[in-house]
Amino acid sequence: MEQPQYLIDTNAVIDYLSNKLPGTAMDFMHTVIDAVPNVSIVTKIEVLGFNAPEQHYKTLSNFISDATVLDLTNNVVEISIAIRKKHRTKFPDAIIAATALVYDLVLISRNISDFKNIDELKVIDPHRL
Repeated sequence: MEQPQYLIDTNAVIDYLSNKLPGTAMDFMHTVIDAVPNVSIVTKIEVLGFNAPEQHYKTLSNFISDATVLDLTNNVVEISIAIRKKHRTKFPDAIIAATALVYDLVLISRNISDFKNIDELKVIDPHRL
């Protein structure tokens, strides 16, 4: 059986880089990030748009440089629209959810309530591992 691949939401990136996850979650995230750290274009915008001190910004920038940033494709846009219409999901969350669905990725996010109504989406809260 093939191991799942993951899409890391902005809050999980920040919690990981700030070492704010429990030990089991940090171990899990190390494994995910060592394999393929996938992020949505939305996460790139949110992470690099964060007003952080220069030292922290460099850490954030290095993480994004090492990650695979999944851009907006027409398929992601179409599914984002469908998610927003069906679930009234916030714009950035709809793009993140659609990205995970299009690329068949499990979403890692602390904010599972933002995605709870999207039945076909698999979400893991790293704080609950």
